[in-house]
Amino acid sequence: MASKIIYHNRRLNYLPTFLLLFVGLFFIYLLTSAGNTPYDYFTRLAQSFLEGKYWISDNPPWLNELVPASNGNYYIVYPAMPAILSIPFVSIFGKSFPQQILAHLLGAGISVFLARLSFLYIKDIKIALWVGLLSGLGSIIWFLSSTGSSWYLGQLTAAFFLTAALLESFSKKRALLVGIFLGAAYLSRLHTILSLPFFLYIFRENYKENFTKILFGVAPFIGFNFAYNFLRFGVIWDKGYLLIPGLFNEPWYQKGLFHPSYIPRHLKIIFASFPIQTSKPPFIKPSWSGLAIWITTPAFVYAFKAKFEKTIVKLAWLTIILIALVIFMHGTTGFIQFGYRFAVDFYPFLFLLIIFSFTKSKLKWHHFVLLLISIIVNFWGVMSINYFGWVSF
Repeated sequence: MASKIIYHNRRLNYLPTFLLLFVGLFFIYLLTSAGNTPYDYFTRLAQSFLEGKYWISDNPPWLNELVPASNGNYYIVYPAMPAILSIPFVSIFGKSFPQQILAHLLGAGISVFLARLSFLYIKDIKIALWVGLLSGLGSIIWFLSSTGSSWYLGQLTAAFFLTAALLESFSKKRALLVGIFLGAAYLSRLHTILSLPFFLYIFRENYKENFTKILFGVAPFIGFNFAYNFLRFGVIWDKGYLLIPGLFNEPWYQKGLFHPSYIPRHLKIIFASFPIQTSKPPFIKPSWSGLAIWITTPAFVYAFKAKFEKTIVKLAWLTIILIALVIFMHGTTGFIQFGYRFAVDFYPFLFLLIIFSFTKSKLKWHHFVLLLISIIVNFWGVMSINYFGWVSF
């Protein structure tokens, strides 16, 4: 049973290997970054938090998702966890701290957590490194981590804490800490709270004590979000996005912010979106609208090899579906982006399924082929966009 994983002998932990993976990915993200992102909502908000404010005073024209407040101030509509994470960096380096650096750290952390989880489950360092490289370089986590704009940073933060919750659930199993990680994911991307039933299932033994600890871990983050909303908008629910001036004049929100009729447009992007072909060099380039998930990471096919008769596998798929249903009903499909960035909200569970697929198998030649293809595709996307500007709608 997956929930029975325990720590291995310390001599087999390969901690230096995982540290090298983290450092290597961080510097790859740094070297392939386009530089300082202008979409630094969270760095600005972190500076405001340090000053005892929950608003920002500046309104540069490129920050177009702000809600006007009183006295010429503005509210940032996104959940606040990335700004909270930015506070130590802003307190040390000032408000000019490059926001994308935090994205580099989180992206590398996601990959190391997944590699570590894989090692604990499979007890094979080669498979662990394969999983780490696939997540860090063979998926759009590379692009999001190298760019670090606020939309991408919010998703990386949620994926980081979800992955941390998974690692803790399958290792030391401290229920309170899992609740804290899940709460932090919620305060990054609200709908990730739909993964709660998955974690409750893992902690079903001694469920009264464990469920209480998980809920105590989650509660402060929900309470913070309620208070944060009330201070800004006079209600405890998240209505900030609805207050962005002119939002519902946009053609993609004709039926509101969320509506079931929007689902087909998301399905088209995630499964049937292709690169742009041109008659001049470079002849093929990414589309800001998106790129199908099976193109950006063909190795996700291994998720279907996880044994569906196992309850934990069924729950992982259910969690993916629940999160996907919410994001599929959103008016926009995530543009501008490389790949389909909304899928990162459930990436931790896709990678978990890939780890489960190795239960009775080892790495074979096709694993390396699909890993190589995945890395090449994402290298092409990152370099085309960040270095050469070969991208358009």
